[in-house]
Amino acid sequence: MPQHIGLILDGNRRFGKFLGLTDFEAHESGAYKLEEVLDWCWKLGIRIVTVYAFSAENFKRSEEEIKELMLMFEERFRQVAEEERVHKHKIRIRAIGKTELLPEEVREAIATAEKATEDYDDYQLNIAVGYGGRMEIVEACKKIAKRVEKGSLRPHDVDEDLIRSNLYTNGIPDPDLIVRTSGEERLSGFLLWQSAYSELYFCESYWPEFREIDFLRAIRTFQRRERRFGS
Repeated sequence: MPQHIGLILDGNRRFGKFLGLTDFEAHESGAYKLEEVLDWCWKLGIRIVTVYAFSAENFKRSEEEIKELMLMFEERFRQVAEEERVHKHKIRIRAIGKTELLPEEVREAIATAEKATEDYDDYQLNIAVGYGGRMEIVEACKKIAKRVEKGSLRPHDVDEDLIRSNLYTNGIPDPDLIVRTSGEERLSGFLLWQSAYSELYFCESYWPEFREIDFLRAIRTFQRRERRFGS
């Protein structure tokens, strides 16, 4: 059983267009689906889930859609801080990404959710928001370069462990499995460093119509693969 799953929630708007929904209604459908999928994960004992909710590139979308998404993020993070299931299962909530790009209200909601769950360690939900894999690596390199410039670090001290410790995901094990919905077969910048040895599973269903049988097929496919890690 994978202990860490990454989820690329793709296809909300195409799902909405097919049903005649607004973009906001489609994203709301995707948010409800995430709650359902998380229950499937916790039920199977999958301890860590990282969700690709909003990429840095998504800021290029229309002003109206971004505003609606930010309102939804703010509301969801505030709800999570008080949600009974979160506290019952001791789920730690963490946002990863360049959160300074987000509106102040969203950052405050994130801080509230993280503070309310910071002592939990049974399960962990990471929300990648304002996230870009290349940007994450660049930011890590900048932190390291500053230490080299100050003389507190020598160039030959730079190794994989040092880079990993400067990523947004510091302290989180790499994902065993990454699942993407909507039929697209690429990572789109999601956990580029961390996914080096992740198993990948692509599903045709749009995210809001992702079924438990689709989820179980992804798990079963993972279990059938032999993980060599380069050996």
